[in-house]
Amino acid sequence: MRSIIECKIRDLILHFWKVITLSEAIAVRQADNDKQVVVMWLHEKSKNTQDAYIQDIKKFLDFTGKKPFKEVTIGDIQAFADSLDDYAPATKARALAAVKSLFAFAHRIGYLRFDVSAPVRLPKIKETLGERILSEADVQRLIGMEDNKRNKALLGLIYIAGLRVSEACSLKWRDVQPASDGGYVTVFGKGDKTRTILIGKKIYDELLTLKGEAGANDPVFRSQKGGPLSPSQAWRIVKQAACRAGINPDVSPHWLRHAHASHALDHGCPIHLVQATLGHASVATTGRYLHARPNDSSARYLVS
Repeated sequence: MRSIIECKIRDLILHFWKVITLSEAIAVRQADNDKQVVVMWLHEKSKNTQDAYIQDIKKFLDFTGKKPFKEVTIGDIQAFADSLDDYAPATKARALAAVKSLFAFAHRIGYLRFDVSAPVRLPKIKETLGERILSEADVQRLIGMEDNKRNKALLGLIYIAGLRVSEACSLKWRDVQPASDGGYVTVFGKGDKTRTILIGKKIYDELLTLKGEAGANDPVFRSQKGGPLSPSQAWRIVKQAACRAGINPDVSPHWLRHAHASHALDHGCPIHLVQATLGHASVATTGRYLHARPNDSSARYLVS
């Protein structure tokens, strides 16, 4: 009786082993080489993310002497991490995160039997968000001192709607629609997600002054050549406006997005509404603004 049970158990183990082996073989056929793995890994990521990841993975491959993924060891990844010590903490963390994401993906699709990057931890990064939040007075000065009609509307919309610079630059007139007291802008944002944002009458009217004879598919913010304004051009516009206003020269378009979140929360806006407006995937991301510049602290209740 015991031998019969043992045989059945052995047959069952062999059956499952065959199933596992077959599933692994199918998964491996999804990618036949390292290059295909990278292409699959980057698929459906935004262009900005792809560009950043490609640079990080190229840096890793150069460090390992272009060693095939299947020959990479934990030691290789740890040594690569050590080689990044001279970089800014955020740069080091981003490069390591890219490597870990790639190897986890390669393991997930069955191309690698093990994820050798799993034991490697990302470095802790000091939270510096508070340093990149402008005061409301600085934002008003930044926008108010801009004389160019297009640039003023661009600065105002990025702040009022909390847009990413790429979202603002890709806006077409079909994405701007009237509301009962203002308007709506619809953006196709990070993670291929569409969101519609209600904006006030003042900024909506400022946008309309730019339209002229433009058609529905024409860009809202046009360059001198007639095409859409590029993110790099928008970046320069913000830098020049910051210089003119005499505020922090490190200001970028994203600082206006940070300011939107911080100022909205300061004025009592529900955190889930800020999350929806900014297009954050998680409310935890939005919650960072609550801690970046808190309105109160137990320190104020102590006698100095």
